[in-house]
Amino acid sequence: MSTTATAIGGLDWAHIGTRLGQDGYAVLPGLLNRAQARALARLPDTTCGAVGSSPLATVGFTLAPAASKRGGGDVLQFGQNLPEPLRTWHPDFYRHLADVANSWNELLEIDARYPSAIADFRTLNRRCGQRRAQSGLIRLREGDYQALHQHAEGEQVFPLQLIVLLSEPGEDFAGGEFVMTEQRPRMQSRPTVVPLRSGDAAIIATARRPVKGVNGYYRVNLKHAISRVRQGERISLEWLFHDAA
Repeated sequence: MSTTATAIGGLDWAHIGTRLGQDGYAVLPGLLNRAQARALARLPDTTCGAVGSSPLATVGFTLAPAASKRGGGDVLQFGQNLPEPLRTWHPDFYRHLADVANSWNELLEIDARYPSAIADFRTLNRRCGQRRAQSGLIRLREGDYQALHQHAEGEQVFPLQLIVLLSEPGEDFAGGEFVMTEQRPRMQSRPTVVPLRSGDAAIIATARRPVKGVNGYYRVNLKHAISRVRQGERISLEWLFHDAA
């Protein structure tokens, strides 16, 4: 896949919207090429040594241990400054996903609509006191995992986000499967393992999505996790469009 901003607009967004509506996720194979994935995966190590005039010392990246209740590992938080190529793609991804998000609100008979420009959505975030950016890298080593979670903090929650795998299964790590669960009313949670290779992205429902029932559409709750890493090191990206309070 080409990795220019123009290529984002050239994706089959009708098909992506269908997959999101049916499954709550859509896989984008090879969103990043191997060199791009490796460069992003090296950021935690580069940031550890970022001092003084280092470029990483000026863009707001923060490396911190993940909370133990989430399963361990490290989180590299980007702050408001996404690394390339994410920074270039951010407005285009948001614009197309806002169309999907607005169609979901229509199905659920919710009057609110998401603006088409990410800058306008960020303004709404700030008005609601949401200023903490949430995108970042997750580095898991042997024995680490990510417990089921969702990013649903604040009044303005964008219903879609991206997960991008930066390490190669079977080469860099073993285990560490990406898992989603969906809880429908009066039903057992439904788990799904989403197979990803290095550079693949999954657009996923952040917390809720519409599902058609006999009496129309209703909301179901979703969470996602990463199973325990059995060997090696697994690095992935969580890419969100709304800030936390």
